[in-house]
Amino acid sequence: MPAASRRTFAVRLVAVCLAGMLPCLAGAQSAGSYPARPVRLVVPYPPGGPTDTASRIIGQKLSEALGQPVVIDNRPGASGTIGAEAVARSAPDGYTLLVMTNPTLLAPHLTHRKSYDLFRDFAPVASAYDLPIVMVVNPKALPDVTTLPQYIAYARAHPGANNYTSASNGSFGHISTELLKSLGHFDAQHVPYKGSAPAMADVLAGQVPMMFSDMIAALPHIRAGKLQPVAMGSARRVSFAPDVKTIAEQGFPGFDATSWAGIVAPAGTPPDIVAKLSGELKRVLADPAVQEKLQGAGTLAAYMPPEQFAARMRDEYRKWGKVIEDNGIRAD
Repeated sequence: MPAASRRTFAVRLVAVCLAGMLPCLAGAQSAGSYPARPVRLVVPYPPGGPTDTASRIIGQKLSEALGQPVVIDNRPGASGTIGAEAVARSAPDGYTLLVMTNPTLLAPHLTHRKSYDLFRDFAPVASAYDLPIVMVVNPKALPDVTTLPQYIAYARAHPGANNYTSASNGSFGHISTELLKSLGHFDAQHVPYKGSAPAMADVLAGQVPMMFSDMIAALPHIRAGKLQPVAMGSARRVSFAPDVKTIAEQGFPGFDATSWAGIVAPAGTPPDIVAKLSGELKRVLADPAVQEKLQGAGTLAAYMPPEQFAARMRDEYRKWGKVIEDNGIRAD
């Protein structure tokens, strides 16, 4: 090969190598300087609910840790799938994140919306908090029911005449009750509402005697004597209702129905950005002031690293998916 040709070949080879390296170098540089602008945290529910409240508590502290604003972007609708779809289509650069809850996780079992794949299109960052749910009854409608065995005895004695309510068809309260029904061998008819507020209103009025409620909604009415707590859905008792026994303690070992939330990023987000976000979230959730604020919102700080959070997502997707399919549950 002539010398001039060899020089031309060498120049082209170097150019090709540099072109192949540039994306990697750019990625490393962006990860090292991340974040260089505000981070958007998509909350797939309306403002004011427990998910929104807890997300704002975490987001405010996370913004301090990252040195950039964390902007809450409420994208409600379709059990959280509208917000999830928006994040799945976003650039995988760490600047758009999603608050993933178990209702959003289970939505593909309940709807025909299949525009994203939960385990292909998202990168788990960390779990953030648990939202305990509690089984409550109206004490005037069911004056002799204060424990789970008493409720089951009542339900068995009144087949076809025992109702319960929830925020909607396919809500976590709905599927949790259906699981308990199958384990406890009792019957109760589901009366779905359009939201947790009207469902709670009719339990308080005695129109429907029982529901699973998140603790933030139920606790004031429990303290006022308007609701009787029967059992916690979580595997362990909670600090702000220490006298309420769990379902597991009342005859159903291993029962665990806990609503939760965590942070996920679009798939393809650089691993070092995911690791940085997860580490900062761990520190944020270990802050006693953040824990106190979350508890005031009816939630409990519950950090899990990416791998553990991913395993939880997969386990719960399988577990609750079977309950949904076995009972033919579909969202409204």
